[in-house]
Amino acid sequence: MTRSTVNTSPSPERFPNPTQAPPSNSDIKRWRRYLADERAEAAIYRDLARRRTGEEREILLELADAEGRHEQHWRDLLGDHASKPIRPSFRRILLRFMARSFGSIFVMALAQRAEGRSPYSSEPAATDAMAADELIHEEVVRGLATRGRARISGNFRAAVFGANDGLVSNLALIMGIGATGVSSSFVLFSGIAGLLAGALSMGAGEYVSVRSQRELLAATKPTQITLQAAPDLDLNGNELVLVYRARGMSQEAAEHRAAERMGYLDCDCDPSLSLQTPDVYENEYQEIGTGWNAAVSSFLFFATGALVPILPYIFGLEGLAALVVSLVLVGVALLFTGGVVGLLSGSSPAKRGLRQLAIGIGAAVATYLLGLLFGTSVA
Repeated sequence: MTRSTVNTSPSPERFPNPTQAPPSNSDIKRWRRYLADERAEAAIYRDLARRRTGEEREILLELADAEGRHEQHWRDLLGDHASKPIRPSFRRILLRFMARSFGSIFVMALAQRAEGRSPYSSEPAATDAMAADELIHEEVVRGLATRGRARISGNFRAAVFGANDGLVSNLALIMGIGATGVSSSFVLFSGIAGLLAGALSMGAGEYVSVRSQRELLAATKPTQITLQAAPDLDLNGNELVLVYRARGMSQEAAEHRAAERMGYLDCDCDPSLSLQTPDVYENEYQEIGTGWNAAVSSFLFFATGALVPILPYIFGLEGLAALVVSLVLVGVALLFTGGVVGLLSGSSPAKRGLRQLAIGIGAAVATYLLGLLFGTSVA
């Protein structure tokens, strides 16, 4: 985004008319909150910029400047009232603290949601340009957040899926076994066995999955062979043209590209078609992660998640009390993991958390009922 993208010049149809009546107390209170929020948002972007370099830093500073121009708009409207301090909203205070302390992808995800909730589209005192700015800001922050998500998504996916699977599968296991009326020591042993078996299975499965995906992608990438063979090829023979046609280029485009690679043309018009060795494309796989990292993350987080349901049994609880405590602990953990996923994806953390909770509790109740049925039939 460039400075020319953000235009906060007054819009005649929405800019307050100086001849109108003075603003009411509610107007002043609302404008002061806008002023405080804009000041806080500018500070958030500057704090984030301190932890970034290059293009990301420049974009964040541009956003801070744009928020500063919005801040000046409210200062102009408030006049002397602007000098009276007011605290920004709790969301902005939290974002500022996180930006100063962590500067992580979580802050960018929260900032994306904050920009998407701008009230300027329905605020008479805001200009059309300001309302448009906030819409654009949301997309800019979304783009920056996407970069961060790409850097963590591979191993993060394995970690979150591992933790959720451990929570749900082991909770369902001990609920089903516990409902049959067996001893608490047997339930604990079953939970530990489920933890180890599931963690090893998840780790091995993630390693195979990620390695296979990376190998399949690597197999689709071209090699450097055209550069090696190009000097000795006969352009009229069209062998090199066939390479590019096989990759989806039209006959005309393929002939043009072949002429470039053989040195008949100076232009390298589409470098993405230059055939490279696999290590050149290593950064393109960052969203997938690596096999060992995904395996270790999945193993550790599955084991951590699977440990939660058996904690009551480890500390000596028995029977129905242990099952209830286990259910509560897992419910809290599912709300947390679901909320984290929702936060990073830019959606509602509450909705994602409740969805995870409903899935986990549903699975536990189903196995508990089956355990009751099985225990009754055995008896």
